[in-house]
Amino acid sequence: MPVAYLTGGASGLGKATAEMLVKNGIKVFIADQNGSGAEAVCADINKSSGSEMASSAQLDVRDWNQQAKVFGQAVAKYERIDYVYSIAGINERRWIDNNPSVTSGFQVPDLSVFDVDVTGLMYTVALAVQQMRRQDKDENGFRGKVACVASVCGFYCCPTVPIYTAAKHAVVGFVRSYGKWLPEEGITFNAVCPNVVRTNISTPAFYDKLEAENLLTPLESVPDAFEALLGKNTASGECYETGPNYKTQGIIQTRAAPYLDDESATVFERLYERGKPLHLPK
Repeated sequence: MPVAYLTGGASGLGKATAEMLVKNGIKVFIADQNGSGAEAVCADINKSSGSEMASSAQLDVRDWNQQAKVFGQAVAKYERIDYVYSIAGINERRWIDNNPSVTSGFQVPDLSVFDVDVTGLMYTVALAVQQMRRQDKDENGFRGKVACVASVCGFYCCPTVPIYTAAKHAVVGFVRSYGKWLPEEGITFNAVCPNVVRTNISTPAFYDKLEAENLLTPLESVPDAFEALLGKNTASGECYETGPNYKTQGIIQTRAAPYLDDESATVFERLYERGKPLHLPK
């Protein structure tokens, strides 16, 4: 039976994704900062499925040592990890204070959004790739599949959430670049980029306001997009957008901007060859 490893699975998009995976006959290992919440999700899944389909561990994705330890626990338990989902994330923080009374000295900026949404995600992907390289290909020809939650803020810019926007642009760039290399190794890597979904990442009042204007994106759009990438789907390096009109628009593959001209495209061909040795076996 296939196995999936998820970060951020104790609530919201992660919980919905875990439930979708179990529905498809895939066991799940949920790693979340909220350890008791992850345990509760697993208990519900195991009760409703009538078998042990889910297990969990507490995890702070910012900590590499924790990530390696918890992922190692999942590998020890299941031996093979077929799917990895990096879903853990946080929203914009005040990155520097705006205090007119402070007239000297400088404040260290709060970059915790990057610590979780970029560094934490890359830690998870690094673990996934290293494990999947050691695995044989499955019946569909894959050593494993990796996916993450990014955001429409990875495509568009919001002036008042600059750190979150920069973080999600980083994730989109990571997926669109590395995701085009990984199929060489029998691995796929994609992202789902929803607009605003009602989760615990923001406030109920904000969600209520958007809902009154029919501007919320259905939560199920994210697990639906992940579900479409299961099994034989060969897509990699792609970013899939979902928005408020999901029920009529569906899942939209949002493509990267084209090269400025042929010369620019050729430069990137040269860059590809220049960087290739960094990913080949030593």
